[in-house]
Amino acid sequence: MATARRLLLFDIDGTLLRSGGAGEKALCAAVKKRFGFDEDLADISLSGRTDGSIARALLAKHGLPETPENLSGLLDSYLEALREKLPQHQGTLCPGIVELLDALILREDCVLALLTGNVERGAELKLTHYGVWHYFKFGAFSDDHHIRNELVPFARARAKERHGEEFPPERIYVLGDTPLDIECGRAFGAKTVAIATGYHPVEELAAHHPDLLFTDLSDTAAVIEKLLG
Repeated sequence: MATARRLLLFDIDGTLLRSGGAGEKALCAAVKKRFGFDEDLADISLSGRTDGSIARALLAKHGLPETPENLSGLLDSYLEALREKLPQHQGTLCPGIVELLDALILREDCVLALLTGNVERGAELKLTHYGVWHYFKFGAFSDDHHIRNELVPFARARAKERHGEEFPPERIYVLGDTPLDIECGRAFGAKTVAIATGYHPVEELAAHHPDLLFTDLSDTAAVIEKLLG
């Protein structure tokens, strides 16, 4: 009897990579180009938020109506700026990511996918720039819903389309670096895996009681043992 497969849903920013501020600078440039306002993001919450929710917050801050045209225009300008900013900033992959993905992608009991607050084109830009886009054949993105807690069903449905099997919540793992990633997984009944490679230290993540908690993912064998038993 074949081993039941697990669906591993990876966040991007702070989990797979750190863009060195390229994303933040691209947001500021997008607001300036599209609407003419200077923006420093000082009072805009970014950690764990989707691009769609961030765009809505930026429009509200500057008193702009939340129309489809304003939202799509701001995000289009952001993507243009992101393409330009990524090579200009000294970002990096998080510790152990390539080694872990190389190991997981060979396992028949694992399916790798994304669950990210990035819009899909932004995810592709970032992961292509850092050489890891090819590990992920599908995912759930801010294009699907601007509320992060609504994203797991999209990833689950796409997994069924691609692999022809249902992934019940207990075989879905949401991996991320923020309390909102933990909340997202818990909202669906999935396993929650927190990694302290972003802005939130181990102690803060521990207070949200994830199922698993790692300082980083650099010890490939230990991570796989804890993750998959």
